[in-house]
Amino acid sequence: MKRESNPLLCKVAIPRPMWESLTYRLPPGLAEVARPGARVRVPLGRRSMIGFIDRVGGQTALPEVRPVTEVLDQQPLFSEELLSLCRWISDYYAAPLGLVFRTALPPGLASADGPSSPPVRTPQVIRLTVELPTLTEREKVFGRAVRQREAFEVLESMGRRSTVAHLTSQLGFSRSVAQGLVERGVAEIHMERERRDPFASLPVARETVERPHPTDDQTAVISGLMEQSSLDQSGVALLRGVTGSGKTLVYLELLEELVARQGRSAIVLVPEIALTPQTLSRFRDRFGERVAVLHSGLSAGERFDEWRALKEGEKRIAIGARSAVFAPLSDLGVIILDEEHESSYKQSDTPRYHARSVATVRARLAGCLCLLGSATPALESWANAKTGKYRLYELPERVTGHPLPSVELIDLRGAHEAGNDDGPGSGSGRPPDDGPVIFSSQLGAAIDRRLQRGEQVILLLNRRGYATFVQCLECGNVWSCESCNVSLTYHRGRRRLVCHHCAYEASPPTRCNECGAADPSFTGLGTEQVERRLGELFPAARVARMDLDTTGTKWAHFEILESVRTGQVDILLGTQMIAKGLDFPSVTLVGVVNADVSLNLPDFRASERTFQLLAQVAGRAGRGPEPGEVLVQTARPTHFALRAATGHDYLGFATQELTDRAEPGYPPHVRLANVVVSGPDERQVVDSIERLSTATLALFRGSRLTDVSLLGPAPCPLDRLRGRWRWHFLLKADRASSLGAVLRHLAERHTLTGKLRLELDRDPESLL
Repeated sequence: MKRESNPLLCKVAIPRPMWESLTYRLPPGLAEVARPGARVRVPLGRRSMIGFIDRVGGQTALPEVRPVTEVLDQQPLFSEELLSLCRWISDYYAAPLGLVFRTALPPGLASADGPSSPPVRTPQVIRLTVELPTLTEREKVFGRAVRQREAFEVLESMGRRSTVAHLTSQLGFSRSVAQGLVERGVAEIHMERERRDPFASLPVARETVERPHPTDDQTAVISGLMEQSSLDQSGVALLRGVTGSGKTLVYLELLEELVARQGRSAIVLVPEIALTPQTLSRFRDRFGERVAVLHSGLSAGERFDEWRALKEGEKRIAIGARSAVFAPLSDLGVIILDEEHESSYKQSDTPRYHARSVATVRARLAGCLCLLGSATPALESWANAKTGKYRLYELPERVTGHPLPSVELIDLRGAHEAGNDDGPGSGSGRPPDDGPVIFSSQLGAAIDRRLQRGEQVILLLNRRGYATFVQCLECGNVWSCESCNVSLTYHRGRRRLVCHHCAYEASPPTRCNECGAADPSFTGLGTEQVERRLGELFPAARVARMDLDTTGTKWAHFEILESVRTGQVDILLGTQMIAKGLDFPSVTLVGVVNADVSLNLPDFRASERTFQLLAQVAGRAGRGPEPGEVLVQTARPTHFALRAATGHDYLGFATQELTDRAEPGYPPHVRLANVVVSGPDERQVVDSIERLSTATLALFRGSRLTDVSLLGPAPCPLDRLRGRWRWHFLLKADRASSLGAVLRHLAERHTLTGKLRLELDRDPESLL
């Protein structure tokens, strides 16, 4: 006999590493307001925690069920669409549902045992309620009340309103003066919810420029996208446009129709916070106060206020990094992912979702268009476009009509043999302290020419710090992190050795701690050392460095980029954050100090990442009337990815890389998951992953899963991080459903004990 669902029971997802939602009883007074997607306070052990109602109703065999203590939300935080999306993420990525719910909310709403929401500011506001346009009227109302009249006129100049606190503490009026305005019937004082403005401290550049008109190519793309967006199930579109082809204008025109004219909403994702200020400026110029920003650079209160404005419909466009895909918007018209190939769209901890995949699923649930844009699409997206799963649009030319810059490879092997590093006033061909060669003679001369002509230069080195490792020349000892099997990077400005994985720091050595030899060698190259060498070679040049060490404060990215835009910087030096999305017409030279940094990584995406980085940074040159030039220094000038970059040949690169991945079996040819076991004791880690791999192989046989294979186990390339040893094995499958079944089995049936930890990374962006 079928058991009926009990409406006084509910399933609650706790934001902890717990696979199953827990069953609780709804007291009669709470059952009427309990809805899926609402937060509840529940007992868990001896603690009180905040969880999320997954479902109301259900059955239980437990003799006694603990009650829900409190329902925190009169209206659920999640719409049905977002509930379905979170459940899909939990199922697809084998992640606990409670952790998915927590990830989808701003920090103040998602704490398991903290306050129920961030504090809402409700200051007293004084607002004028009448107009007194003539002197006669003012004299009649105020008479000899001079201070009240002054306060009235000050409020007029401030847009007819102010907080009472500002009027009294900053403008010098007494509380009785404010109350006098109320008693005379010309003002009112009330409590008003205050929204923290994340743009208040951002000095947004306002340029008086005409709105550009779309080119013929852009018009054709916009027309096609509008037609696709009108379909009941719009699907996914891939826009491949060369750098400078005007993809952003396509986004703006699409939103103009869908948001401004049709009244729908939109999500625009950007891969880096560094790109957000520039993108925000363009979108806010067009759509004003309808734009909200969501990213981790904001305070918890600012993020909550922006999230609330979107949920309440006050703002209709959400712009932000990865987590903005969960923006609580209704009636979505489009979800846009700019630079869709970027690995930063992948979450590094549970739930390890990819914003691109989540965006495509949310678009399907909402019945709206998902638009992926890039000059160098991810090979997974390209394969989907070539098979017809995604609709492909292309912008093959720059909007200015200027050609793409010339790209030349410079063989660093020859540069080292020749002792290059020449520049004006350098004296010798070697940098001081017997450091590495930084600039070949070609690159040094090219920089000098641009500086003499008053043009700007961008230099890329995707490695920060001064020296990448410190080594004893006598015994070969390398100073390494105490918690990670990686070398420490020397930061000269701070005079510290730093681990870029766990932030461990140590003082720079003067003597080897192994053999006692003096004067260890500071070897390898980082942006800090390049900056110093630029100062020596080009002392008159104004240099700005942009990496994680210089962009730690809020909007620091914008301030650096704004100084470049306004001509206050001659050379912009940085890591990969300067490689994309920047549009500076005066930049005529891009130099890549060492292209091999990412090419030599032990990862199947190394070639793809390198090609994309070079293509993106090359696109920063020659956007104005002067032709652009790109010089790429490398010790591997014959590598096909670098050769393809010299000709801006994405199609050639993609064809070769897809061919190379077919035989070993890597995405997009197969579905991939990385299963990692970590812990402080290496022997326990090895024993655990061997048992897990044996059990997984037995699962294949028992379930007759013939399209799934296991490779490993083996140590991870970075085998020890933050004090934890790491071993892994790879799962490869022909079908997504088969891989999902295995991952869910591992998540539900193989909980590790003690300090061991199991990580399931589906569709990994990196295997390091």
